[in-house]
Amino acid sequence: MTKLSVNINKVATLRNARGGNVPDVLKVAQDCERFGADGITVHPRPDERHIRKSDVYALRPLLRTEFNIEGYPSREFIDLVLKVKPHQVTLVPDSPTQLTSNAGWDTKTHQAFLSEVLEAFKQVGIRTSVFVSTDAEMIEYAAKAGADRVELYTEPYATAYPKNPEEAVAPFVEAATVARKLGLGLNAGHDLNLQNLNFFYKNIPWLDEVSIGHALISDALYLGLQRTIEEYKNCLH
Repeated sequence: MTKLSVNINKVATLRNARGGNVPDVLKVAQDCERFGADGITVHPRPDERHIRKSDVYALRPLLRTEFNIEGYPSREFIDLVLKVKPHQVTLVPDSPTQLTSNAGWDTKTHQAFLSEVLEAFKQVGIRTSVFVSTDAEMIEYAAKAGADRVELYTEPYATAYPKNPEEAVAPFVEAATVARKLGLGLNAGHDLNLQNLNFFYKNIPWLDEVSIGHALISDALYLGLQRTIEEYKNCLH
């Protein structure tokens, strides 16, 4: 069964807009678990514009499902992950100023760097995932670098889906097949939503995990958090 990891960055963005602790990021994370989420994802950035380091430390002992921390592997990020020891770390090639992740790694160019970072995490028992495009070579070099999984960057799929779903998903099926042949686990994320998620899942049923934040939290404004998580889970059956 494909797991649903809820990215709670947008909850932290809302909290930070007014200061204080409303909404309570820790409570929302626990509620997501209570409502059926299989995991919680956070993406701490250097400017702490949403998730803060203090949130990451506070979440670790509270969560009962899988904890996934994603981010660019700066020295500060690596130290944070090694101290917190989440179940999974997802490496993304973001610069500190990026609004959101918008590309996969060039794993061939950065193979040596990624290999070193991935090994550090694997030595302490943290599962590793590398954010990649559908380019087969990038997936192959993620495997060579020692990744346990790759996470497919799905914004191109989401953009093309309304016009031609079959054409939109085709390169992702090919990429997923490459990953499976290489023995890599498979995650996916970015712009997946209630309209396009089920079609993606039906075409790649061996997905291990999807990580969804912006669309899910936005849907929760209308449907409520519990029903929203139930609807997303229903897309993965």
